[in-house]
Amino acid sequence: MRTADDRRTARRVLITVGVLLLTLLALVLLYAARQVLVCALLAIFLAVTLNPLADWTQRRVVRRRTLATLLAFLAALVVITAVTALIVVPLSRDVSRFAAHLPETVDEIRRGQGPLGSLFERIGVWRFTERHRDEIQQLGDRLRTPTVQVLRGTVHAVVGFVVVVVLSYLMVLQAPRILRSAEAMLAPARRPQARRIGRESAHAVYGYVSGNLLISVICGVLTFGVLTATGVRFAGVIALLVAVADLIPLIGATMGAVVAVGAGFLHSVRAGIVVIVFILVYQQLEDHLLQPVIMGRAVRLSPLTVLLSILIGAELAGIIGALLAIPVAGIIRVLLHEFRVAQRLSGDAGQPDAGPDPPCPAGPHPRPG
Repeated sequence: MRTADDRRTARRVLITVGVLLLTLLALVLLYAARQVLVCALLAIFLAVTLNPLADWTQRRVVRRRTLATLLAFLAALVVITAVTALIVVPLSRDVSRFAAHLPETVDEIRRGQGPLGSLFERIGVWRFTERHRDEIQQLGDRLRTPTVQVLRGTVHAVVGFVVVVVLSYLMVLQAPRILRSAEAMLAPARRPQARRIGRESAHAVYGYVSGNLLISVICGVLTFGVLTATGVRFAGVIALLVAVADLIPLIGATMGAVVAVGAGFLHSVRAGIVVIVFILVYQQLEDHLLQPVIMGRAVRLSPLTVLLSILIGAELAGIIGALLAIPVAGIIRVLLHEFRVAQRLSGDAGQPDAGPDPPCPAGPHPRPG
């Protein structure tokens, strides 16, 4: 008897140790392939965003899935090119103006004139550089060495972008086949629930991506208008930086505000005050009107859930994790909602039916004693 118990105990210990080792191996593999997983996750979100357009094109324009997917990606490319052209035109004009005024600006700074020159003169930048000339020279020599790393990072970013686009194209192309295969693996009774989960999750992802882009475009356009009206130089460049920074949750709006306010005060005190007032008013408008109307309908998460999801995503995967945290939290909300619905339905089905009331016995009722 003791030998059989010892064998069962040893078997359980071996199974537990094996499960722990397999879990540890899976975590190590996931950490080693984290960059590939991030690219795959970005590709999934891009595919979910463009899949409705490909489905509509296949229903209304062409019947072949290959052509429909190609047309959908070309349409997205045309939209991105048009928006980029609208940004690049004022951006190139501002860059050319910046290049033309650069020698004059440098001379003003050296003479202590202009906003930057007076600021540097006031805080003692030139005295500091003269006093620490050798240390600054050594620092410049050290900063030249990471140039290869910067180029390598740029190449990796370009390759990663190409990989994400290719993966998302293949996902959209194979989406009907993938969905049919996934449904075939489920029981017929579970298929409507799976379709509902997929539809609501895709709606959350699509709503977040489109809503975030729309809010950033509104922020950039309004910032460009205010900077142009106050006469701040290089308004297009600054507005573009503000719009791109606004895409980053939690800290993006603050980063863009610092850039815009700094540019305003470098131009004049009046322009800086106007930009500060605009930033304060716009932040209230975005937090209490744009975010609830545009994002709340798509993701339907509370502000506390949004904040916690962004913090967790940023801790796990940096800026990419912060960008993907809200749609992932929206998908988790959909799954939890469906789980609660399934639990409630199973609980109602498990209760016995009381049935009709029993009939009264025939004959006279006995009188109470």
